[in-house]
Amino acid sequence: DLKANPNKKAQGTVIESTLDKGRGYVSTILVQSGTLRVGDVILSGTYTGRVKAMFNENGKKVETAGPSTPVQVLGLNGAPQAGDTFNVMDDDRSAREIANKREQLARMQGIMTQKHVTLDEIGRRIAIGSFKELNSIVKGDVDGSVEAMSGSLIKLSKETVQVNVIHAAVGQISESDVLLAAASNAIIVGFQVRPSASARRLAETEEIEIRLYSIIYDAINDIKDAIEGMLEPVMKEEIVASVEVLEIFKITKVGTVAGCMVREGKLQRSTPIRVIRDGIVIYTGKLGSLKRFKDDVKEVVVGQDCGLNIESFNDIRVGDIVEGYEQVEVKRK
Repeated sequence: DLKANPNKKAQGTVIESTLDKGRGYVSTILVQSGTLRVGDVILSGTYTGRVKAMFNENGKKVETAGPSTPVQVLGLNGAPQAGDTFNVMDDDRSAREIANKREQLARMQGIMTQKHVTLDEIGRRIAIGSFKELNSIVKGDVDGSVEAMSGSLIKLSKETVQVNVIHAAVGQISESDVLLAAASNAIIVGFQVRPSASARRLAETEEIEIRLYSIIYDAINDIKDAIEGMLEPVMKEEIVASVEVLEIFKITKVGTVAGCMVREGKLQRSTPIRVIRDGIVIYTGKLGSLKRFKDDVKEVVVGQDCGLNIESFNDIRVGDIVEGYEQVEVKRK
C-alpha cells in the first residue's frame, strides 16, 4: 500500500546517465514523490539544469511525470551518477550554489605528485617492495559501466597496495583528464571510449598512460596483474588507420555506403575496424567492401578518398570516424 503525494516539488533517483551527441547529457530518472514538469530546475549531485524535455519509456514526449514514473530528462549540465538523488529547486541560483559547494568538496580529492606511472612500472615497484598506491581515472560510455569498472578496481586493493579511483565520469577522454592524471600520478582507464586527438597528444607529451578496453574483465585482469607484479603484456592493440566519413549513400541491396577520406595511416580491406561517434565506440566489426572510384581495392593510404561499407552495420553517419586496428605481439624488454 505505497502512497506518494503528487502535489509538491518532485524528488527521486537517477537510474542511468549518458552523453548523446545530438541531445547532450541524457539522464534516466525515477520520480519517487511530487510531480516533475518541463521547465523545472533540478539538482542532482554536482549538476543542475532546467528540464528542457522529457520522454517516456516509448520515446514519446511528456510534459509531466508523477510518482513511480521513469522518464528520460534533457537539460542537466553533466551526467550524474546512477543512484544519486535529484530535487526540484526554487530557482537556478540556489541550485548552482549547492552544486558549486558539492563540486569544491569533490575537487579536494586531487593529490599533487611529481612522477608518472605505467602499469609495467607498477609491477616493477611492487616486485622490489617500494610501491604503496595506484591512482586511476575511469571514463566510460554510460554511467553504469563507469560505476561497475570503478567498483571492481577499488575491490582489487590489497594490504600492500591501495587502488584509488580519483575521478570517474561519462564521455570521451579529454585534456582535463590527462592533466588530472599528470597531477595525481594516475593512469587513465577507458571503457568503450577513446581520447580526443588533443588529449592523445597531451598524454604523449606528459607521458601519461591511457589504457583502452572493450571488456571490463580485461581491465580488471591487467590491473590485478600489475598489483601482483606479474604483468606480462603479449598482445598490444595498434591503431593503423583513421578514416573520416564525409558523405553517405543509401544503395538498394547493398545498404549504406560511406564516402570517406583517410586522415591517418593505411586502411586495408582485411583490417578489423571500429566506428567512433563523438569519441565513443558504437560498433566493432569488419569491412564489407573497400573501393576506389568503381574498383575494389585491397588498401587505401593517407590522403586518398574511398568508398566503404561495414558488414552488418548500416547506421553510419557523416562525421563518424572509422578506425582500423590490429593486434601486435609485443615482447617485454
